[in-house]
Amino acid sequence: MCVIVWLAVEKPSQEMRLVRFGPFEANFTTGELRKHGVRVKLQEQPFQVLKILLLRPGELVTREQIRQSLWPSGTFVDFDNGLNAAINRLREALGDSAEDPRLIETLPRRGYRFVGALSEPAASGGQPLTPAYPVPDLERLKRDTDSVRVTESVKAEAKSLAVLYFENLSGSKEDEYFRDGITEDVTTELSKIRELTPFPRSAVLAYRDKPITAPQVGQQLGAAYVLEGSLRRAGNRLRITTHLVETRTGHTVWAERYDREMKDVFEVQDEIARSISQALQIKLSPQEERAIARKPTESAQAYDYYLRGRQYFHQLRRKSLDFARQMFARAIVIDPRYARAYAGVADCCSFIYMYWDTTADNLNEADAASRKALELDSELAEAHASRGTAVSLSKNWEEAEREFETAIHLNPKLYDAYYFYARTCLWQGKFAKAAELFEQACRVNPDDYQAAALLVGVYKSLGLEAEATSTKRRALQGAEKQIEFHPDDARALYFGASMLGQLGDRARSLEWAKRALEIDPDDTGILYNVACVYAQLGEAEEALTCLEKVLTYGTWFKDWAENDSDLAPLRSDPRFQVLMKSP
Repeated sequence: MCVIVWLAVEKPSQEMRLVRFGPFEANFTTGELRKHGVRVKLQEQPFQVLKILLLRPGELVTREQIRQSLWPSGTFVDFDNGLNAAINRLREALGDSAEDPRLIETLPRRGYRFVGALSEPAASGGQPLTPAYPVPDLERLKRDTDSVRVTESVKAEAKSLAVLYFENLSGSKEDEYFRDGITEDVTTELSKIRELTPFPRSAVLAYRDKPITAPQVGQQLGAAYVLEGSLRRAGNRLRITTHLVETRTGHTVWAERYDREMKDVFEVQDEIARSISQALQIKLSPQEERAIARKPTESAQAYDYYLRGRQYFHQLRRKSLDFARQMFARAIVIDPRYARAYAGVADCCSFIYMYWDTTADNLNEADAASRKALELDSELAEAHASRGTAVSLSKNWEEAEREFETAIHLNPKLYDAYYFYARTCLWQGKFAKAAELFEQACRVNPDDYQAAALLVGVYKSLGLEAEATSTKRRALQGAEKQIEFHPDDARALYFGASMLGQLGDRARSLEWAKRALEIDPDDTGILYNVACVYAQLGEAEEALTCLEKVLTYGTWFKDWAENDSDLAPLRSDPRFQVLMKSP
């Protein structure tokens, strides 16, 4: 059971709602830390520790005082480990160190002291801190300045949940796509409950079919609960067993077995979500009730085709996207009112247009399919994200941003909405807003390497080299994890190669770039990104050769290349200039 503790703290004056020190700004009202106006990724507990220290600059704040404020008796958090982790995260966000402190000094066995120089706080009549490009922060609850919900992160930990890939008891490899799809859809259903924090697909992928217990997974991921189960499909019958395990105790909190017909698969997903919310004492709002109850299709066969398409869609390669589009289209033939399938078709066409085939047919189909998805289900977040991506291809920036913001409002945990919204801003050269959105994408999916890799270039464009360097390491770790389980993932290879090159590992960078090209030497997405790797390594000839091959398939890359910091070493090269001027 989650323990919620409200702590009355000294009410910050109007003058103290915003504290500046060096390039940083701490906003006590919104709980945000920014550097040079760009939001710095920092969890709630580390921010609250920072706030306590900033309210008493130059003074010793003892560990006991921090414990009484942030970890009062009754909570189940290990205080020593919790505080140490919070301090480490805070120092990482500030670029500080325990050995040579510029901002936060450790007094061994006693506590901490803020030793940095504070700038003048904002005057009471001054303007509140706002980013250069405002973006709705829809995941943050409204905070009251009279009392701070200091255990917000404890609450988040208490309601965090990892959904392990169900064990496939059918004995057929052909059913792998089905069990993976069911598992991911259960995760999606749970993500509609705002008080729950399910871990994303990439975080649990490493544990797929591994001999590891649920409590061990929970401990390694930092999840309070783990849902495990099995699935068996035989003809028109479906059996699903589920167990919700509490990480701390290893006890089963809830378990159920479902023996149903395939047509009832959505009712099973609905019941699992509702049962878990009841087990964790979460009261669903009317909006959450409607979202969970909504059935995407009445046809089990259409759903089966949709899951097949989604399996190939995740590979993000030309051939796999062509196959995914076919599967989504078959689902639509069976159920012409299947909004998710239309969104899938739209995404396939958008990505094919973006990376491989910039024809009017692909652009028009992306437009039409995304319109149809919204017409069928205006409350489907994925449909709004698909629409945003589709219209961005025609540079309808205002409509794209409205669609992405609507998607985020409907589902603040939808990674694609943040990720493609950020890419749209990057195309326009709106670097500050792109940085904020890529960071949001990283928060939603901490193990994803794509948003982090693109964020590196954004930070470099903003002149934030320290942030770029730390983000390179984050992106590389994510790519390495992906490659460990999917060694033929070309996207992870070329993004990882880029990070390796920028971190100084030239030999390994070239090796990974070569491996990516060998997977599909005619794939324009691979060619473009490998060209970026070569450009960063000073291999201009190889980079330009790759870009010239890209040009034979279309000119899509030019808009992106104009703002791509990875290609900066090529800008003065006559061959590059000719490429950029080509029709």
